[in-house]
Amino acid sequence: MTKGKVYLVGAGPGDPKLITVKGLECIKRSDVIVYDRLASPRLLKFMKPGAGKVYVGKLPDRHTMKQEDINQLLVDLALEGKVVTRLKGGDPTIFGRVGEEAELLQEHGIEYEIVPGITSAIAVPAYAGIPVTHRDFASSLSIITGHESPEKLDRSIHWDKVTNATGTLIFLMGVAKIGYISEQLIRHGKSPDTPVALVRWGTRVEQDTLTGTLSTIEQRVIETNFQPPAVIVVGEVVRQREKLKWVEQKPLFGTRVMVTRARAQASELVERIEELGGEPVEFPVIETREPAGEEPAAAIRAAVEQGEEYDWIFFTSVNGVEYFFRWLQRLGLDIRRFAKARIAAVGPKTAEALRGFGLCTDVLPVKFQAEGLLDSLEESLKPGQKVLLPRGDLAREVLPAELRKRGLLPVEIDVYETVMADSDDEDILEYLHNNDIHYITFTSSSTVTNLLARLSALGAEDPAGLIAGAELASIGPVTSQTAAQAGLKIDIEAAEATVEDLVQTIISHRQKERGTR
Repeated sequence: MTKGKVYLVGAGPGDPKLITVKGLECIKRSDVIVYDRLASPRLLKFMKPGAGKVYVGKLPDRHTMKQEDINQLLVDLALEGKVVTRLKGGDPTIFGRVGEEAELLQEHGIEYEIVPGITSAIAVPAYAGIPVTHRDFASSLSIITGHESPEKLDRSIHWDKVTNATGTLIFLMGVAKIGYISEQLIRHGKSPDTPVALVRWGTRVEQDTLTGTLSTIEQRVIETNFQPPAVIVVGEVVRQREKLKWVEQKPLFGTRVMVTRARAQASELVERIEELGGEPVEFPVIETREPAGEEPAAAIRAAVEQGEEYDWIFFTSVNGVEYFFRWLQRLGLDIRRFAKARIAAVGPKTAEALRGFGLCTDVLPVKFQAEGLLDSLEESLKPGQKVLLPRGDLAREVLPAELRKRGLLPVEIDVYETVMADSDDEDILEYLHNNDIHYITFTSSSTVTNLLARLSALGAEDPAGLIAGAELASIGPVTSQTAAQAGLKIDIEAAEATVEDLVQTIISHRQKERGTR
């Protein structure tokens, strides 16, 4: 069997967007991902279909797998002919033991590459508003391990030389030894008033920063019960923090938001959450697809081939627009067949999708739901008019029913269907059990029902109770009503049924929460 290959990849400090382009390429092409605690689990969504994953992470009090066993695992997987990415937090060459892994691969004649990552030693301070060098305060820095026992630290660190060797000192993995580190630095010449910062889980949603001086920091750690992992920064550059803590100024800093909509539609919401300093957790619970079977296709063909007869086409979603045009293309039909029809859309995003196909709407309601559309068209709808409704299989019956009451002739076609997504993200249950999700967004009724179904399928005995620790955010009254029928209490609801308004509603709610603490 042909030997595989191993990529020893630095995942960066935690924010998944800080991985390098090459590191991301390695993940996408690998058959197996071997990852640890400090690598963002969100990077795993880039795995190719069918790829495997092995967690070998380490916790402060226990190791999931010994380093020697990890080394051998990489060899065994490569000897099976697999392409492997060993995903390590930060940079693999900075206290990452990559040399040991590479040596064993070399001994077995296995091809490997070391792919550098952004080390937490510089990225974490930067996210806390601390540049590790500054022309006025520090023109050099040292990166030092703080993880060993005091005896080992004394053997590996020449305190008399390190203390004043550079302007900034960075200690990794040293929270438990902060008292000893401070003592040694003071003993060897550092002023007790030297500023110190500890940044826990830097670049992540849990980022927390504690500041003090060499003489006070140990007591501050004890008083606040400050826990690892954290990067320790010693030096005058720490004084820059109060002016430069840019991440913490973002409105969704420290906020984790679950996004439940279909992956193909989630990008806008995910990007806005990230831009605003939050962490989106994608858990798509629905998928859309073309209806299967000959009967739906025949019904669609019959409806659209009568394009000349329609007075109106009502589009009630972006999906309705996109799938409608897919069907026209598949059936070889020209949109000019519908030249007589006026076009109405529910919501600005639906209208924007239509503009992407070169069509402008004749009517856009103020209220972005079926009832709002009918109100806006009250004077334009005439008995006997024929209306085409390209929709999904779960669309509400309000619109066609009301059109019939007014004497119009609605023709409904299910151009797509909504099904439950096959999500297998075990991290979701852990997040929810630990109350680590701050908001759960619902952008349609199907996201409500399918979230509960997916959590149940993953083993949750009480899905509604499991998500009760998060704030539930609904895009509009129809979705909120579905949630209420499922026994859920919606905490916030967007005034307008748009993604942007949903985001702004979350921001307002978050700011109000923080203001009351």
